Amino acid sequence: MNKIISAAIMTAVLALSSSAALADAKNPKIGFSIDDLRVERWTRDRDFFIAAAEKQGAKVFVQSADASEQRQISQIENLISRGVDVLVIVPFNATVLNNTVKEAKKAGIKVLSYDRLILNADIDAYISFDNEKVGEMQAEGVTKLQPKGNYYLLGGSPTDNNAKMLREGQMKVLKPFIDKGDIKIVGQQWVKDWSATEALSIVENALTANGNKIDAIVASNDGTAGGAIQALAAQKLAGKVPVSGQDADLAAVKRVIAGTQSMTVYKPLKTIAAEAARLAVQLARNEKPAYNSSYDNGLKKVSTVLLKPTPLTKANVNILVDDGFYTKAQLGN
Repeated sequence: MNKIISAAIMTAVLALSSSAALADAKNPKIGFSIDDLRVERWTRDRDFFIAAAEKQGAKVFVQSADASEQRQISQIENLISRGVDVLVIVPFNATVLNNTVKEAKKAGIKVLSYDRLILNADIDAYISFDNEKVGEMQAEGVTKLQPKGNYYLLGGSPTDNNAKMLREGQMKVLKPFIDKGDIKIVGQQWVKDWSATEALSIVENALTANGNKIDAIVASNDGTAGGAIQALAAQKLAGKVPVSGQDADLAAVKRVIAGTQSMTVYKPLKTIAAEAARLAVQLARNEKPAYNSSYDNGLKKVSTVLLKPTPLTKANVNILVDDGFYTKAQLGN
């Protein structure tokens, strides 16, 4: 009799736990840990991601590390203790999350690296735009306008693996010009935290060191481009020296229209956010996502979804309006 009762209880417990698991799969909990929501770009990713994830029945918990690796680690630990099914992480420092990812995996949580590759950690998947391609587009945009002369390379944050991928793409395009002697790299520097203020002082110093003889600046994003252009403007060189960028930040797009920034790279955030939400939900439900690439992150080959970026100049700036990325009124044209 007791055996029958305990068997019945066991069956009921198993039924309850499997229905709970099904409920979780139907309404997965996603932890979204973002490097820094003070940066315009990430607030847009967050909003698009939440909208896309909620459409699929998921609940999203968002944390912003405000550019602090310590804060990001403790926030991820907090999300793990909340029992999320999937962690989606935009790493501030790609090299320090190995142990945190281990904790997540121990708790049976899947980990998706968003737009920046987490290094040396057992992550499940990575989604990004093709960053090497972005770097190529940046260098091409500048060499088209200025195929000869003194070049300055303004890199991204040294803690961000994307900055290195961008540089690889940039050098692929620049190397033949350098080998021919047409382009001379007169300086290059990584910009801590992608800071526009730091980029401004780096370019001020570079202009002083080179007697203002800098003919082009390959800047790795719109924030650093903004700092560079401010330094050029003080020497009445804004608009005369081609400067690249990426992200299609509103201020940068206005500079492209005004002619002080030569180009930016448009990465439809709605696309990456929606694809990442779909991927996160698939991981939560143990479905098989469709990957189109893989990246070695130092520990393993990570299954990757790579999306296609678009170079943006004054000539095709209206695609931002067509895509609903900005309104005509915002662009002021």
